[in-house]
Amino acid sequence: MIGYLEGKLLKKESERILLLVNHIGYEILLPPIVMETLNTRLVGDEITLYIYFHQSERQPKPVLIGFNLEIEKEFFQYFISVEDIGPLKALKALTMQVREIARAIESKDAAALTQLKGIGSRTAQKIIATLEGKMNKFALIRKSEQPHASVSDDLAQKVIDLLVLQLGYKQSEAKVMVGEAMKRNRFITSPEELFEEVYRGEESR
Repeated sequence: MIGYLEGKLLKKESERILLLVNHIGYEILLPPIVMETLNTRLVGDEITLYIYFHQSERQPKPVLIGFNLEIEKEFFQYFISVEDIGPLKALKALTMQVREIARAIESKDAAALTQLKGIGSRTAQKIIATLEGKMNKFALIRKSEQPHASVSDDLAQKVIDLLVLQLGYKQSEAKVMVGEAMKRNRFITSPEELFEEVYRGEESR
């Protein structure tokens, strides 16, 4: 059974990616909370994922579902233990961070749970009845442990895209140039400022 994969991003779609691992491409479904952390990742980037492997009589075709953190995968396994919530429904439902869902369950906040995609009031009550008292560990996940694209990551990617797509630099060259510029000036707040800093660095060489 597959539990973890590390490789190069080959393709990215709205709900899934294709990951190249040792010359084999794995199609992996990603919950929204995981997919949004890949917004700034490009084809060819190295990524790692914890994998939930699903195959059953009703779902004979193997399905791989990916997570950034092992604890997210563990939460997912609890979540699908709730009646009427299978892996594919749970996959689409994870539109809030795990810590927020766990806190809603422990505080019996059914209204908050109905904000999850595909979860109605009746299912929200089932989630609380099944999982209340088991979520404390997940509710304590620090925000810093939840991967997300920072403002600086977003700025960097916009300038890297400009250098590669419009100015002819290689991806590796662009990443180095942008990284050096951000080290020189940690107070950059816009792509324009970052590009100017990149330009200044190259001009001084």
